Amino acid sequence: MKTKRLLAGIAALALSITTLSACSDSSSPAEGGDDNAFVVGFDSAYPPYGYVADDGSYTGFDLELAEEVAQRNGWEFTAEPIDWDAKDAQLNSGAIDAIWNGFTYEGRENDYAFSGLYMLNEQVVVVKADSDIDSLEGLAGKKVMTQVDSAALEVLEGGQKELAGTFASLETIADYNNAFMQLESGMVDAVACDLSIAAFQMSANPDKYRQVEPALSSEHYAVGFKLGDEDRAATVTETLKEMDKDGFVKELCEKYADQGISYDNWVLGKEN
Repeated sequence: MKTKRLLAGIAALALSITTLSACSDSSSPAEGGDDNAFVVGFDSAYPPYGYVADDGSYTGFDLELAEEVAQRNGWEFTAEPIDWDAKDAQLNSGAIDAIWNGFTYEGRENDYAFSGLYMLNEQVVVVKADSDIDSLEGLAGKKVMTQVDSAALEVLEGGQKELAGTFASLETIADYNNAFMQLESGMVDAVACDLSIAAFQMSANPDKYRQVEPALSSEHYAVGFKLGDEDRAATVTETLKEMDKDGFVKELCEKYADQGISYDNWVLGKEN
């Protein structure tokens, strides 16, 4: 009798453990987190792609694209401002689902699950309107500033390393708004940044700044996801193509045209 009771008890315990395990599995989120959530990490001081509006809300070209993508897929959209140099930690921890903020593809190809390339961009140099710098060679002996962990910094430490070696210094700062404040005050002689950032600043301050020719480099923007999240990256790509076909993208580009966004630079779906 004792043996029968013991066996019955063991069977009941095994059934209980199996039931609890099944319940735990069914209630846990799918790999990659909540499938219905779409948390986009962005730099809130990166106009026109992501910034703080006059009413305190987060807005920008990329954020409006992301919100429309989320709506069309039934995802719950959240714009999450992040420190740009902490973006990888935020993505890998699951705090954000994507990096979507003028995010350069070139040089990062193997580090993320990327969407399709959607926007052509350049890295350029901006100086004060009355500066005597009229070429890239004119940056010799000058103080140049860019954003920490930016595409411009990668270019100046990579393909344009020889040029950067002629600078008096190459300095970094947390965001481009402060970089342009440093330029305006005369603390630095030039700012290296994305073409869209330069266009935004020059449009807002037409008598203060001008762009130095030629550009440092050309590149493309894409949406970055954690490796392993290729399916969602593909979904975003297809949704962006649909948004282009039905005219949403062109209308949004026109909305931001005075801030340096041009539909001519949209490349996704125009490959053929």
